[in-house]
Amino acid sequence: MTPLQPPVYALLLGLFLASLPATSSRRFRIPPHDQVARVARFVAHQVDWASMATISTHKPVVGQPFSNAFSMSDGPEGSSSGVPYMYLTRMEISVQDLEVNPQASLSMSLAQTDYCRQQGFDPQSPLCAHIILSGSVMEVNGTEAEFAKKALFTRHPEMIDWPTDHNWFFAKFNITQVWVLDYFGGVKTVTPEEYFQAEPYRKHH
Repeated sequence: MTPLQPPVYALLLGLFLASLPATSSRRFRIPPHDQVARVARFVAHQVDWASMATISTHKPVVGQPFSNAFSMSDGPEGSSSGVPYMYLTRMEISVQDLEVNPQASLSMSLAQTDYCRQQGFDPQSPLCAHIILSGSVMEVNGTEAEFAKKALFTRHPEMIDWPTDHNWFFAKFNITQVWVLDYFGGVKTVTPEEYFQAEPYRKHH
């Protein structure tokens, strides 16, 4: 079999790549790093999970920070509310911590997507935008629970079939402070008001 000549190979490779679905890097249009509140909202909407730190109530680490991974969503894809919602059960050890002390922090990073790897950014690099939310976790009901259900089940469809005997409930992270590291020069802070007023995506007119 005759090897393909370089120009022919390049043409076929180009056609193949063009036929592939758009990659996550193509849909990433990160807000400018000086628009800190927008960056925070962008990260919160892009990721599907967060590391939540609670104050442990379990021996032998009572009173110490305890970090655990949780699936989350701030809204169906393209419909950001800014509020991190979670689907929780009181059987879970971190949730048991929250019943004693609802204070917690959530850490989210674009390293959880393909973006930083494709850009060659280490997860610890400031250029790999990450945020830490301070606040507390509270159960939601009524119309807010309906929104949380839509937000979570559209992005985590497996949740629909989770065991019903676990008494799952919808909760939100009530944000009191936002910390952002998205560029060189140290961490920046954003108030909840600034965070919720920001638009994660540029509106088209």
